[in-house]
This record gives sequence, structure tokens and C-alpha cells, in this order.
Amino acid sequence: MQLRALRYFVTLAREGHFARAAEACGVTQPTLSSALAALEDQLGKRLVERDRRFIGLTEEGRAMLPWAQQLLAAHEGMVHAVEALDGPLHGEFRLGVIPAATPSVGAFAEALLRLHPGMTISVRSQTSREIVRAIEAYEIDAGITYLDHESPANVISVPLYAERYVFVTAAAGRRPAPGAVTWEQVEGYPFCLLHQGMQNRRILDTLMSGQGVSVRPRATADGYVALLAIVRSGGLATVMPERYVGLIEGADWASVHPLTMDAAVSRIGVIVGDRAPLDPVANAALGCARSIAGLTGV
Repeated sequence: MQLRALRYFVTLAREGHFARAAEACGVTQPTLSSALAALEDQLGKRLVERDRRFIGLTEEGRAMLPWAQQLLAAHEGMVHAVEALDGPLHGEFRLGVIPAATPSVGAFAEALLRLHPGMTISVRSQTSREIVRAIEAYEIDAGITYLDHESPANVISVPLYAERYVFVTAAAGRRPAPGAVTWEQVEGYPFCLLHQGMQNRRILDTLMSGQGVSVRPRATADGYVALLAIVRSGGLATVMPERYVGLIEGADWASVHPLTMDAAVSRIGVIVGDRAPLDPVANAALGCARSIAGLTGV
């Protein structure tokens, strides 16, 4: 059984499309289809339902998928373990990041590339649930996500920082007096927030409910770029992590106000799969996270 064919099979299951899977594997579609057919012949089972296009995996294909993922990950980890004996790691590091933690990616990437100059880093914006699923499926090496709210299971984590929030409006529109504001003071503003599929929004809903505050947003989005664009146009306001303030610092259109709260809302940190033996790439992610946490005092 060739690892190449298993890689094609796992990629097809992820992409759900023959042409996209072939492109992701760097081969032609006939090459991918031929390797999959040979794999099916070897196993004596049909793994993929197809009729000129990908329909889905068969029952046998679904049963085989997690084992194929583990086998490919074990081979990759073996290569990394041998490579680590000679010095810095090489290859692509795959990182999933929740939108709320995007401003922290720079410090993590700098630490990883400095300690392992032979590596490259690929960053994907994902929800907290997508990050956990991708780690379980060996699709990413690590994630940056929430650690306390809806705590991820079967992972090793290193906290990076504690998240706090700011209230943002357009300077030219309705805005509070300078300085910190309370949740009660901002309740009457028309809001734009992340949609409820994002954990940051679910945390905000829980926090506001605990303060007796009810907010029904006029607009929702899946990222802060869209939210800030809506705020800048005037009329609506938003609540976002204070780490985003550095990205709009100096912008004359923004009116930014810290939100008064008794304690940090939640910790954000790096997570990797809790597996033994631990892949050296995952171990490198934890080492980078510890070095950053040491600087931030978390």
C-alpha cells in the first residue's frame, strides 16, 4: 500500500472534489483517479462513490479514513523525529487561528521561523470548532484558540494571553465620552457583531447576559475587517478584542473605549493534539508558545 495513494484518498475526502484534490496534491486528475482505483483494487473494496464526479465516501471509505489519516501523520512524525536529531525542522507548519486571535499570529510566526528557519508557516482563519476538528483529522499542526470557554478536549495547551474587550464607534457619529465605558452604557447602541457560529460571539452573549444586557445586532459578519468597515461607515458600533486596537491605532475615524470588567473574559492559547509520541512539529509549537507566554507573563 503506497503512502501516495493514501494521501490522495485523504485529500479527496477533505476537498470533496477530484480536481481540487488533484491540485492540492500537485498531480493531474487522471493520476489521482488511477492511484485511488489501484488502492481500491488492493483492498478489494470500493472507497469512493463517483459518477463522473465525487459523490462521497462509501461506508468502507468512511471506516478507513481515520486510520489513513493516522498512518500519514505517523509517517510524517517519524520523518520529523529523525530530522530533529540533526537540528532545526523543515517543511510547512499549518496553523489554525480564530479571528479574535489574528493579531497574535505575528509573534508566534516570528518565534517559529526564528527557531526553525527551514520551516514555512501557513495560517488558516478557522472557528474554534473547526480548529479542534482539523487537529483531530491531522489537517493542521496547531491552533490558536480559546482555552476556557467551550474548552477543547484531547489537546495540550499553552496560554498566550487573557482577552479583554473594547467598544468601537465612528468618531464622526454618536459616541460615549472619552474613557472607559460599562456594558450598561453601550447597550443602547446599534451593534454589528460576529455571527453566532463564532465562539467570540457566544462568549460575548454569555458575558452580556450575565450583566443583564440585551443586544440584538443590526449586522453580523465572520471577521473583524468587515465589522470595522461597517463601523467606519457610521451608524453602528462593535465590541472587539483589545488586541485589534493596534491595527487601527492612529485612525482618525475610530473612537475606541475600554470596556470595564471585573476580570479577564477568557484565555487564548496554542493547542496541539494530545498524542504519544508527540510530533516534533507540535512540540515546536508548544515551545514557541511558552517563549511568548514568558514575555507576556501569562
